[in-house]
Amino acid sequence: MKMTMYDTLLQLPLFQGLGRNDFTSILDKVKMHFSKYKPGDPIIHKNQRCNQLAFLLNGTVMSETSDRDNLFTLYEEIKAPQLFEPYSLFGWRTEYASTYVAASPCDVITIDKSYLLSELNNYEIIRLNYLNLLSNRAQNLNERLWTNVPGTTQARIVGFLLLHCLTPFGEKRLKIKMDDFAKLLTSTRIRISRALNEMEKKGWLTLHRGEIRIPDIAVMREEHEAQFVR
Repeated sequence: MKMTMYDTLLQLPLFQGLGRNDFTSILDKVKMHFSKYKPGDPIIHKNQRCNQLAFLLNGTVMSETSDRDNLFTLYEEIKAPQLFEPYSLFGWRTEYASTYVAASPCDVITIDKSYLLSELNNYEIIRLNYLNLLSNRAQNLNERLWTNVPGTTQARIVGFLLLHCLTPFGEKRLKIKMDDFAKLLTSTRIRISRALNEMEKKGWLTLHRGEIRIPDIAVMREEHEAQFVR
């Protein structure tokens, strides 16, 4: 294994803080599957059984997530290194919630769930890293749910986007009809349209037919919050 690949593996969230000797021992015991994907290749499908840990070593993927009623679809750009939905490996529903497609040449490794339970679980740092991943997601979602959002239409739009994003940064694309967006935000089509046009003038997003594109949602959030501290 090349040194660069070795170092990349140690940077993955599950292995951070692990000693090189322990990691070498893991490589001898745990079978890792390496896969390469070209742009446009599907990596994971929504509702696919999650029975393995899947790591994005390098490259960029586009995630696709839809609500149960298919009123909207959110696309997100996700860059390596990344662990795909570690929270979907356990629980009452062990299926992926999103679809992931390669947006650039990508390298992915997978580790079967059985190895996580039989081998990786023997290392305290890996157990802590995994628990931290799950806890951080739960805490972030709880914070979003209980954060008081100003009553402006723009604030509700920003809050809606942040609540549904897998990551609070990077490029996002929301496919939704204005009538449906207004209903979801308990507002009117005119108010939603007016707020979106104002946000477009500020450079936070661009409007397209049936789609809203956000270059970087972290920038949108920072500039939006800055309005209330001036």
